[in-house]
Parts: sequence; structure tokens; C-alpha cells
Amino acid sequence: MIYLLILVISVYIFLMIFFWMGFKKVQKANENSSIRKISFSIVVPFRNEAENLPNLLKSIEKLNYPSENFEVILIDDESTDGFRVASLGFRVLTVENERQSDSPKKDAIQTAIHHSQFEWIITTDADCVVPENWLLDLNNYIQQTNKEMVCGPVFFKNKTTFLHDFQQIEMITLQAVTIGSFDFDLAFMCNGANFAYSKNFFQQLNGFDGNSEIASGDDVFLLQKAVKQFPYKVGFLLKPDFQIQTNSAESWSELFQQRVRWAGKSKTYSSGFGKLVALTVFFANLAVVSSLFLVLFGFFEMLMLLILKVVSDLLLANQTARLYKIKMKNSLLTALVYPFFSSAVAVYSMFGKYEWKGRKFNA
Repeated sequence: MIYLLILVISVYIFLMIFFWMGFKKVQKANENSSIRKISFSIVVPFRNEAENLPNLLKSIEKLNYPSENFEVILIDDESTDGFRVASLGFRVLTVENERQSDSPKKDAIQTAIHHSQFEWIITTDADCVVPENWLLDLNNYIQQTNKEMVCGPVFFKNKTTFLHDFQQIEMITLQAVTIGSFDFDLAFMCNGANFAYSKNFFQQLNGFDGNSEIASGDDVFLLQKAVKQFPYKVGFLLKPDFQIQTNSAESWSELFQQRVRWAGKSKTYSSGFGKLVALTVFFANLAVVSSLFLVLFGFFEMLMLLILKVVSDLLLANQTARLYKIKMKNSLLTALVYPFFSSAVAVYSMFGKYEWKGRKFNA
């Protein structure tokens, strides 16, 4: 039993070192500005987001990019809060979602692509705020690298609660793993709130065909398809201020539901490496929970392994936090709580359902 726990945690630590090395090798985006301006269709699926959408649109209005070179397509997925778009200095199109599958969000993106007038699609969420040079940085990166799909990071807006700190550290670690996997052409995760691709490339990949029955995963499944077929066309834009800010969950129950939704996607990953990482993380967290109980019963040799596991996590996370200038608060307490939380999420996602935007789905 003890040897099995040691093996699992050792494999996990090796993976964290692997991602740490990959992160170090990913090149930062060049600052050179391109004269030619690519045109973007910013796609925002939403459902009852009257409170958040004005903040997103206000941040888009401040973009350092010609207004004639972008449009915003808001896809309304049966909202009931009566949101109406105010007059803005750029083109905004509000369209009703055209449901065709079991995934409202994928349907929304398909609907938006059908109505878009520009070649590049960039998706974000209604509760996000975008940086001033968001499209400018993306434009420069695309022209410098000739990528057809570009991923970027998402972090949480600052709050002063342990719940927020817990989520921020988790998100920082997820971004570190995401970035670290790109250098080895093994990317399997990205965030749809900062995700861009050309329409031609989307069509070349046959869009969401093959996973339309899964409610979420509009980002990761498309990425995994792209990496499997055309890894050289996919990139991660690594630049400190190229980051989206979003809202963290306001309660532990809301966070649990969200993480069950995320965990449910891993069961249908097309990436073998992604499945390996998901299983390793799951068993490592279970091993940590078991090891903590063993330490209580006198097996103190497990304590050093647990310390090494926590150190490997924090070193990887700290690398990302330094780059994006984010403070990691309550990191040790998070490291202790997270294995219990993550294990509960993983087990529940195998059998339970989750709620998303007022609807229930199978995990």
C-alpha cells in the first residue's frame, strides 16, 4: 500500500517537473507591431448575464484596435432577464441561439460563426473583462507565427476571501500545466474565455463533430483535435498582460458544480496524454488524502513525500504567478485542502449530475 502511494505521488512529481521544463521553453510573444490588421469576430454566448455583460462590453470599447476590424456577436441562450445592448462605438450583433445538439455553448458558437463576417473567431465569456491590447497582441502573434489557433490565459478578478484565493491558485496551476504542455506538442487544455481560431481551420477540423453530445468542452475538444492533426498550427500567446479577468465562484457549492463540469470532460478526452495527466492527478490527490491519514498513525516517512508534492505544485504555480504578476495567498492552506476537494469532485463526476446556467447535465 505504502509503496503504491509512493509510486503514484512520484509519477505526479515527475509530471510537474515535466510541465515546469515545458513552461521554461515556451517563447514569450514578440513586441513588434504589425501594420496589417486582422479582423476578428468576438463571440460571447450568454444566458441571463445582464449584470456582467455591460462590464465586458465596456472593456471591449476600450480596446486599442480599429473598431472597423472587429465585431461582437452576442448569442442569447434563452435569457429571461431582459438584457438590451446600449449604443456602442463598434458593431454588436445579438442573435438567438440555434439549438441543434446537447451542448448549448457549442450550438451558440456554431450560430455565431454562421453570422460572423470576419475570418477569425475569438471566444470569451459574459462575465469577463478583456485587456486593452487584447486584439492587438493577438494580431501581432498570428502574423509573426502563422498559427491558426491561439490560446491564452484566464485568471480571476481580485477578492479578499479564502474561497477566491483557493480558486486563483488552482487556476494558476492549471495555466502552468497548459503552457508547459505546448512546447512538447501535447497541449490538451485551454480556456474558452480566451481562445481564437480561424474559421477555415475550424471547418478543416469539422468543428465540434464527435463531441456535440457533451454539454461543455467547446474549447478542450477542439484544441485536442487540432493538436492531433496539425500541432504546428496551434500556439499559446505568452505575454504578461495578455490575460482575461473573470469572476470566481461565490460559494463552495457553485465551485463544486463548476469543477464537476470540468472534470466530466476528461472522461471523453481524445488526447491520450490528457487522460494520463487526469488519472495521475486523480490518484495523486487520493494518495495525498491516504498519506495524511497514514502520517497520523505514525508512518512519518510519508511526510517527506507529501512535502515534495506540495513543493512541486507551488514551484510550478509560482512560475506562472510571477510571469502574470499575481499574488498567491493562502497557498499552504490551499495545498492541504485541495486534495480532499479535488478527490470529491472526481468521484462525484463519475456518477452524478451538475447544474450549469439553470440546467442539469450528466457529468
